[in-house]
Amino acid sequence: MDKIVIRGGRPLKGEVVVSGAKNAALPVLISALLTDRECRYLNVPQLVDTQTTLGLLTEMGSTIVADKEGIAIQIAELSSPVAPYDLVRRMRASILVLGPLVARVGRAKVSLPGGCAIGARPVNLHINALRKMGAQVDIEDGYIVASAKRLQGAKIYFDTVTVTGTENIMMAATLAQGTTELQNAAREPEVVSLAETLIAMGAKIQGAGTSTIVVEGVGRLEGTTATIMSDRIEAGTLMIAAAITNGDVVVKNCNPEHLLSLSELLQQAGCVLEKMDNAIRVQGVTRPEALDIVTSPYPGFATDLQAQMMAFMSLAKGTTLIAETVFENRFMHVGELCRMGANIKIDGHTAKIVGVKSLQGAPVMATDLRASASLVLAGLRATGKTEISRIYHLDRGYEAMEKKFALLGADIRRVKG
Repeated sequence: MDKIVIRGGRPLKGEVVVSGAKNAALPVLISALLTDRECRYLNVPQLVDTQTTLGLLTEMGSTIVADKEGIAIQIAELSSPVAPYDLVRRMRASILVLGPLVARVGRAKVSLPGGCAIGARPVNLHINALRKMGAQVDIEDGYIVASAKRLQGAKIYFDTVTVTGTENIMMAATLAQGTTELQNAAREPEVVSLAETLIAMGAKIQGAGTSTIVVEGVGRLEGTTATIMSDRIEAGTLMIAAAITNGDVVVKNCNPEHLLSLSELLQQAGCVLEKMDNAIRVQGVTRPEALDIVTSPYPGFATDLQAQMMAFMSLAKGTTLIAETVFENRFMHVGELCRMGANIKIDGHTAKIVGVKSLQGAPVMATDLRASASLVLAGLRATGKTEISRIYHLDRGYEAMEKKFALLGADIRRVKG
């Protein structure tokens, strides 16, 4: 099993380019299920999760052609509306095939999802919404089995803000009969990106990016060419890496407007930020000021950056409180950070971090995708050698992270296992 080995203590300096967004690529690739025409996608990140998604689409009858510029997908005829356990267990986002399958062919059999063990993330919001749209939905032998002659437009209120739920039902509604209104919808840029792709395919969608999305169903969708947006979570991770190493890094190919909550926190911590066209320059600090941080749905501070900020705050001057309000089990990185000298205590959904002057390298183990990133960032700052195992988590969501950090001056390498 591969490891990442870091000898820390080097400030990161230079320029780095952000890759396409995993969280935008997966639903956009899956939207190809809604049409029998060819769809072409550019700036697709080379990640384990994107390969899993392409494998899932191939299982259903997709013809996929990849070249240097992008990926072309055509599903002229769905050979199987089944998403098997062996594929779905690797990635929770596989649930996104449910709505498009029922919308296009009237039936779907999708395994209950797997992925990072960071919380329950129940699928009941997806199921209840499809039932309101007239689908028959049952759970049989670990599979969601859904059917409908044609989905009907409905008013749907999500009890909890859900990104995948919003994306799933928005895709289903594009081919439904009548108008569907999604209330308390997710506002994330990735939802907007998916809506823009669907509109380019002929869908009628209004309100993406707000809490109310209205979709007027159409009879069919066409093919399109879509460019995957840049990854705001990778951009944020790179920004925090500059901050924690007291570095000076220009993070390119990102939208500063998508990173306002993080930028505000980094400035409060003492970092100097400069916004540019599609880029942000971050100058770090030796020891940051302590902060109080609360995760929340966009445009609030992203839960996907919580672990990385915790690594940064472990070096703060004073005591930091981080409240995790999105997932109930997203502090599994705490024990590993403490192995590196951090002083962190957990009380329910809140972490109390008493800042220390330095971190020390140690053998640590990644527990999920963003926890992996937090350990890499801690290793970049720590004295001595850090070895991070189980980095297959990292490969699910970051494209060549160790290579990007090496280009910025880090002593980091992947060791094949």
